[in-house]
Amino acid sequence: MSRFAKSILTALLLATACADPAQISAVESSSSSDYDNLVDAIVARYRLPGIAVGVIEDGKVVYTRTLGKLASGKPMDVDTLFGIASNTKAMTSTLLARLVQQGKLRWDDPVTKYLPSFRMHDPWVTANIQVGDLLVHHSGLPEGAGDLMLWPTPNKFTPDDVVAGLQYLKPAYSFRAGYAYDNTLYVVAGQLAAAVNGTPYPELMRREIFEPMGMTRCQIGVWNRDEVGNVATPYIQRDGHFVPVTTDGSLVHPAIMDPAGGVHCSLNDMLIWAKSWLAPTPQQLEWLSPEQRRREWTSYTPMPISERRRDWDGTLFYGYGYGWRIADVDGQMTVSHTGSLSGMYSAMTLLPFRKSGFVLMINASVDAARSVLIEMLTKRFTAPGNARSVSSYAVELEQEEQQQRASHVPDTSSRKLATAAEIKAQLGTWRDPWFGEVRICAQGGAVRFAALKSPRLTGQIMRVEDRYLVHWDHGDVEAWLRFPEQSGGMLHMAKVDPDADFSYDFEDLGFTRERACE
Repeated sequence: MSRFAKSILTALLLATACADPAQISAVESSSSSDYDNLVDAIVARYRLPGIAVGVIEDGKVVYTRTLGKLASGKPMDVDTLFGIASNTKAMTSTLLARLVQQGKLRWDDPVTKYLPSFRMHDPWVTANIQVGDLLVHHSGLPEGAGDLMLWPTPNKFTPDDVVAGLQYLKPAYSFRAGYAYDNTLYVVAGQLAAAVNGTPYPELMRREIFEPMGMTRCQIGVWNRDEVGNVATPYIQRDGHFVPVTTDGSLVHPAIMDPAGGVHCSLNDMLIWAKSWLAPTPQQLEWLSPEQRRREWTSYTPMPISERRRDWDGTLFYGYGYGWRIADVDGQMTVSHTGSLSGMYSAMTLLPFRKSGFVLMINASVDAARSVLIEMLTKRFTAPGNARSVSSYAVELEQEEQQQRASHVPDTSSRKLATAAEIKAQLGTWRDPWFGEVRICAQGGAVRFAALKSPRLTGQIMRVEDRYLVHWDHGDVEAWLRFPEQSGGMLHMAKVDPDADFSYDFEDLGFTRERACE
């Protein structure tokens, strides 16, 4: 953490801690009807299939609300399970903090002490990257690097594939010299925790986090949807409507991305988790010491502050801790995170000096709904009476998205099916050192792209004037194919929409042709 960043954080903490208590306590508790009106407005504006919201004020849960129905037709409730996605990261970080507290490892231990096969692209980084570095997004990896080993699911990659593949991902900046969000190093963190304790990551999470906290509904690893019951169905938008995401049977298997985003919890569970940070009991302070809590909520990596965040929140400081984001909003300290998976969006925002905060979970991929609800709930604490309407925020985000798409997304409406004849020299099996084999071969009068270890990434190759793209069968983000001018060169890919989900990190791929189609 830079000296400048530390000085800002220190000033922020002092300002908050020394603020007039009367001024801080002047924020009146919002009534249930106020929260109801806000939730109803969000659900109506975005036609959400389901939502769960909980609010904590001064260490006490003062509001819970769930809307929506399960696949069975029964209403959702406070025990309904949602995927919390990247809000898992704080739990994985806390798992490591527990192991540090038990004396089983140190934050400044080299990663290779516990995972000797671990390699980054730069040998110096391999030797010097520490346990804490895995959690704070300053490794040098590009944003979302290696995420195509994690998503889309299901796929055939393993956590060991991630550890082995990192050495082939080229850095975008120097080690500890910038910020770029990643998920793969959290997978490494899960592997490291398992290696330290000789226990699989899911079992460790249940033993060290869920059971001591009484988070009885939380699930990770192997579990059965039908046996556990009361599980929200994820939805995605297609042609202006929400459609359910197809699940592969009732049995949930351990996923490669579990340490980065694989936990499912209920609203009750997440409020228990939030309260343990805002108003911990003596037993909880013994479970996780003040020292380890401070470690997690220390900012190690400065994060860029968007124009929107400056305009909406007056943010001057924004940084990443161990699984948490730390920022000032309207002059008050917040600790937060969001989570985004296909059909499951979540958020947790805590205001430590108020012992207040909130949790929200939506079983649909609607970023704008989450953004507006986060903003309006936060303003209840930081700027009561000054919050804008749901419609005001929503319209601003819609205009921003329209402008972005108009300026960044190319017109591909002239697309036509590519023929085997026109790309004859490019047909064959290609290999990337971390992603593995893909086949580009003629099939039924068209040309198909198929990834061996990621079965969902199959689709038709289309021609757009003098360029080629892949239109995926399952609606994933389309990708340009950049064929080599000569067969001896490399095949590269890139997102057609450069602002699409960074986890489709096609830009990190480099394929070499190995053989002809069979």
